[in-house]
Amino acid sequence: MSIRETVCIIPARSGSKRIKNKNIKPFKGKPMIERAIEIAKLSKLFDDIIVTTNDPETSRIALNAGASVPFMRPENLSDDFTGTSAVIMHAIKQIEKNNKNYSYVCCIYPCTPFLEVEDLQITFNMLVNGNNKFVYPISKYETPIQRALERNEDGSVNLINPKHFSTRTQDLQPRYFDSGSFYWGQKSAWLNNFNILAEGNTYIVPSWRTIDIDTEDDWKRAEIISDVIKNII
Repeated sequence: MSIRETVCIIPARSGSKRIKNKNIKPFKGKPMIERAIEIAKLSKLFDDIIVTTNDPETSRIALNAGASVPFMRPENLSDDFTGTSAVIMHAIKQIEKNNKNYSYVCCIYPCTPFLEVEDLQITFNMLVNGNNKFVYPISKYETPIQRALERNEDGSVNLINPKHFSTRTQDLQPRYFDSGSFYWGQKSAWLNNFNILAEGNTYIVPSWRTIDIDTEDDWKRAEIISDVIKNII
């Protein structure tokens, strides 16, 4: 079995409900997944870039973009309820059947239009030189979640944390969320199904680059941000 250093695995199943075929839908003239593959290639970090999918068209686009699709993902791992860890574990095991082995595995989601090469490079160095099993990006909540409201059916609201009703915004500690764009991990950590968030170190990215594209509104917002960036540059 050949020993290699790093592999990028991009999970891209078909069957998205709110945005049809979002992983291969053109974003500014280019299939979304192609953008993720390009960033992975430009990072020069990976010995292999592999797409795990259950969809022949996604496979075709990924191959044309320079990724490998050495297997098709089974349908029991392609539903709405299967988590990322199970998909990556399956991919690693399939790769090993082809006599390839890796020390580090990076899962990159296909709908990450604002992922940058530097994000991958910095976090990889953090993983290799640190003591954590995973490294992943997080972003700061722009509005303090300590002042969050819960809306009732009649339109009234409840304070989630009533003790912070009178606390000044500048006195509240910043809170962060998982950006959900990529995860670096030791191969053994993926295979042992460790908790990514609990066992990982974090890297902060600006919140404007963290867009979870699940709806048409999300897609439109990403396009607007892309236009703004283009005009600035």
